[in-house]
Amino acid sequence: MKPFFHAEDCGISLVCRCETGRGHHENHAVGVTHHSQTLERKPARAPAPAAVALAGLTAVAIAMGIGRFALTPILPMMQQDFGLSVSDGGWLASANYLGFLFGAVSAISVRVRSTTALRVGLVVIAIVTLGMGLTTEFAIWIILRALAGIANAWAQVFAFAWCLEKLAAVQRPLLNGVVFAGVGIGITLAGGFCLLLMAVNGSSAEAWIGLALISLIATTAIWRILGADDDATAGEDRRPTAHPWQWNVDSLRLVLCFGASGFGYIIPATFLPAMARQFIPDPLVFGWSWPIFGAAAAVAPLATAGWAQVLGNRYLWILSHLVMAFGVAIPVRWPTISGIMIAALLVGATFMINAMASMEEAQSIAGPHSTRLMAAMIAGFGTGQMVGPILVSYVIGPGVNFSKPLLIASLVLIASVYALSHEPAAKQTRSPERNLRSKNESCP
Repeated sequence: MKPFFHAEDCGISLVCRCETGRGHHENHAVGVTHHSQTLERKPARAPAPAAVALAGLTAVAIAMGIGRFALTPILPMMQQDFGLSVSDGGWLASANYLGFLFGAVSAISVRVRSTTALRVGLVVIAIVTLGMGLTTEFAIWIILRALAGIANAWAQVFAFAWCLEKLAAVQRPLLNGVVFAGVGIGITLAGGFCLLLMAVNGSSAEAWIGLALISLIATTAIWRILGADDDATAGEDRRPTAHPWQWNVDSLRLVLCFGASGFGYIIPATFLPAMARQFIPDPLVFGWSWPIFGAAAAVAPLATAGWAQVLGNRYLWILSHLVMAFGVAIPVRWPTISGIMIAALLVGATFMINAMASMEEAQSIAGPHSTRLMAAMIAGFGTGQMVGPILVSYVIGPGVNFSKPLLIASLVLIASVYALSHEPAAKQTRSPERNLRSKNESCP
């Protein structure tokens, strides 16, 4: 008898024949088993672009707002609770940045899934932040801040690499801006939380413990989104590419210039509240310097997300370094609470524009190998931000005068502008629309 039922469309490679009842049931059982196995092998659907962007926003908010920058708004509270000096704060910050450097360097060669590394980093940040509130030993604080730096680097490198790779296909710059806005949102929320605690005479220990709980809750919220992408390849270098990326002079230039960005921003980023406190001791006034920094860092990537398509990533990077150099130098010429607030606004905004433009430049140059280049650039950034607080400890003037380190930071940023501007224009990253327009203009 001819077959009467074809089940190929259901994933069952079987043609049932009604020759015997037993044969029919046996074939049916085999078909169901095969169908179940087919369903089990079906890969999980990748998260939607918007979900990727929101998960990235949350991850970098935890990594940067808490893992790296929690010390900035809490430092004045620790000074009041434990009598810490500016130099003590500098060493705590440098321990975090040394850990960050170690973590970024290790990320260059590590071979794990991006989402796995990201999860590990976020969990460690929550644990060590909690530890900061459970001890008063300075030596243990140093160790915990170093561990937070390592975890922060992993979370940052793999969050940026994972998100930019996933979002590259959809060509929606605003989603990239959403990811980078997470840094400013994390800074703003952490700063606002500490400002609230200062208003009610809360302690620095309560601030650390509260931020640890916030970090844990936020990590739990995105855990499943990160898990939905666990079928991705463990390392991007395993994927074939027609034009493999290689280290060259331009790669070194990017690393050094992003290192200059780290050095340039870190002094105001670390000591803004402490600087503001010199002029107005009221925490309800000087405490606003850090949330302003964070708000600017949150809005700037969203407002300028499409600029790179017009200017090119590198031109945008150059412009933001110039503005940052000006912002860093403002408190030197205008040493008032108003000058510090303007500096917070300018440095906070350009801080994340630098990060967005530089990471997108790395993605456009290295493609599927971008994690390695991003990790190297972030390691350079980590070196710059580690040197900054140490410089403050050694060259800070009498009466806690920040003028010398701020001027040095501004000059380093200007030097990086010179280095970036000497890249041949033909190699600079431009939007497809701009390239097409240039090609059409050259045609007779």
